[in-house]
Amino acid sequence: MTKSKQIFRLTKSLVFLTLGSIITAVGLELFLIPNKLIDGGIIGISILASYLTNHPLAYYIIGLNIPFLILGYFHIGKTFTLSTLYSVCLLSYFTTQLHPVPAFTKDLLLVAVFGGIIIGAGVGLILRYGGSLDGTEIVALIIGPKLASSVGEVVMAFNVFILGIAGFVFGWENAMYSMIAYFVAYKVIDLVLSGLEESKSVMIMSEKSGEISEAILHRLGRGVTHFYAKGGYSEEDKEVLYCVVTRLEVSKLKSIVFDSDPNAFMTIEVVQDVHGGRFNKKAIHDYSAVRE
Repeated sequence: MTKSKQIFRLTKSLVFLTLGSIITAVGLELFLIPNKLIDGGIIGISILASYLTNHPLAYYIIGLNIPFLILGYFHIGKTFTLSTLYSVCLLSYFTTQLHPVPAFTKDLLLVAVFGGIIIGAGVGLILRYGGSLDGTEIVALIIGPKLASSVGEVVMAFNVFILGIAGFVFGWENAMYSMIAYFVAYKVIDLVLSGLEESKSVMIMSEKSGEISEAILHRLGRGVTHFYAKGGYSEEDKEVLYCVVTRLEVSKLKSIVFDSDPNAFMTIEVVQDVHGGRFNKKAIHDYSAVRE
């Protein structure tokens, strides 16, 4: 990679890490915190600690993340640690600057939904560009395998515990609204990370594989890979088709396959990311000219 590309990539990451930190701070200070709602993870603990001690939130966000940053440096890497430190420091700064600003609304349902959306968008941007705001994920990566649990299960258990404590501090109604905000934020983070154009990988087994492959190419404008497998029950050689489509193209693909062979076997899975090839380029044929 050339030096100019490295500088561009670094600049782009810093811009989006900064933007993510600002957006997250807005969600916290203009929505959740003034209405005594909390987020999960270290931020949630920091909000509780700040409320109970009457010390600035920024102190806890930085202080509580330091041990996790050290763990991240040794277990994940320097780039991740520096990106996380940068994001945490900016979030602390912007929460301090926005703290005097009054709450956007006092309606707890609106706070939970829109606060969750805003925080999810901010955290999602930070995660997408190599940083983090939640040290519990680092711990989950380390202890998860030892507990025979996934990272998601460890983080979820930790956050349920934090939200339970919030019930004693802020009241159970606020804790339940906090759970709504956390769930909304979680779904938005997933959306930001996967993008609106979520991709699906599809495997198709059919006696009419040639006809289906040609139809996918001409009617959907997507390339198809052929490979061969042996049936475990019949022990017969079978041709398997593999292709990647967007979420919006799945319905059309099903129609193409089952129009050709109503007995076709098809599996569809979510693809985390797609790079290279012709997937993000214009198809071999003009899609607008061949779609139905």
